[in-house]
Amino acid sequence: MRGRDEDTGDYLGPSRSEQRRAALDVLVLGQQLVALSAAQLAKLPIPDDLLPHIIDTQRITSHVAHKRQLAFLAKQMRREDDATLDAIRDALDAGGEAGRRETALLHRIEGWRDRLLGEGDTALSELLVECPQADRQHLRQLVRNAVDERARGKPPHAARELFRNLRELLLEPGVGNEDSEVEEAE
Repeated sequence: MRGRDEDTGDYLGPSRSEQRRAALDVLVLGQQLVALSAAQLAKLPIPDDLLPHIIDTQRITSHVAHKRQLAFLAKQMRREDDATLDAIRDALDAGGEAGRRETALLHRIEGWRDRLLGEGDTALSELLVECPQADRQHLRQLVRNAVDERARGKPPHAARELFRNLRELLLEPGVGNEDSEVEEAE
């Protein structure tokens, strides 16, 4: 029974409808997890005690048995704390906060690369103000090689190397980026 608080008159717990909605949300999350491949599951922050249940559910093909196993998986997932389930949801969500941060960082790196290839020394000076630990000569050489490759119509080997170098620079802590968690997510 839910009951009421004698002092305030408020209900003590969630209603049955709220409990049912929460249980159905967990069931939907379980269905999403079962639909993933083993490689995709390995990237998610799934607790070790849930992984065998997910694999068992994937293995069962009979409709009724699969449905029963999925309900059992949802029951096991409801035993986990909300933070764990929210972390799994966020990792699954392509538009999740971690995904948005990583996408923003990639756009920032691409922007710097495009500016370096287009503006040259002006953009390099601005980058060195933001990242004083950067190797000026190496970056200048990569930019020069990338511009040369582009002019000759060659594959963008130096441009890719420049991107990797910029990524390392901008992921370093204390470089003025808020995306230090992105490095841990990869």
